[in-house]
Amino acid sequence: MEQQRILIVDDEESIVTLLKYNIDQAGFETEVAYSGTDALEKASKSTFDLIVLDVMLPGMDGMEVCKQLRQMQVSTPILMLTAKDDEFDKVLGLELGADDYLTKPFSPREVVARIKAILRRMVREPAGPEMKMIQVADLVIYPEQYEASIKDKPLTFTPKEFELLLYLGQNLGRVLSRDQLLSAVWNYDFAGDTRIVDVHVSHLREKIEPDTKKPVYIKTIRGLGYKMEEPK
Repeated sequence: MEQQRILIVDDEESIVTLLKYNIDQAGFETEVAYSGTDALEKASKSTFDLIVLDVMLPGMDGMEVCKQLRQMQVSTPILMLTAKDDEFDKVLGLELGADDYLTKPFSPREVVARIKAILRRMVREPAGPEMKMIQVADLVIYPEQYEASIKDKPLTFTPKEFELLLYLGQNLGRVLSRDQLLSAVWNYDFAGDTRIVDVHVSHLREKIEPDTKKPVYIKTIRGLGYKMEEPK
């Protein structure tokens, strides 16, 4: 089986050395970038299975790298690292398209665990005759292929956006609380930060709703959560 490739981006050599050693030991192949510009070039020209991206970088910071990669339709999962324990930073990173967020100081084992958790959710089964799709009006979701389309137009999602879309689709017509969505889609503790759910729902609406101000697929149920339903 081919090794999964991880891009490590940090300007502190000691942290890079620590991360590279532990991620290599976990069986991954690693490449390193010490600046945002270098990271953007490598991530846009080579294929990686995941990017470990520090926020505080010289020149172009990690937030801008994340933003530009998503604008370039690079959907590689991104695990952001930061020395700041700041909710604004966390939510901003997720708004820009990061999949997960870890605050320094961290243990290398925790980084490896997060990487494995993200990649486990990215495993795709080969498509076959038994593949089940989920259709909600013009929206079609292919769970085994990690793909979706609307009116036959392919859609592009980050891994976390797709997982949220899939879970909503699998629970069509059910009202799901933000805590339920956090538990199902983010399977570790985000300390009840339900705004993460709101950010990702907003991203989904931008991609599937004809009018984001009057959503017809993903409805907000005031005081409760969200529900996906057939447009009326």
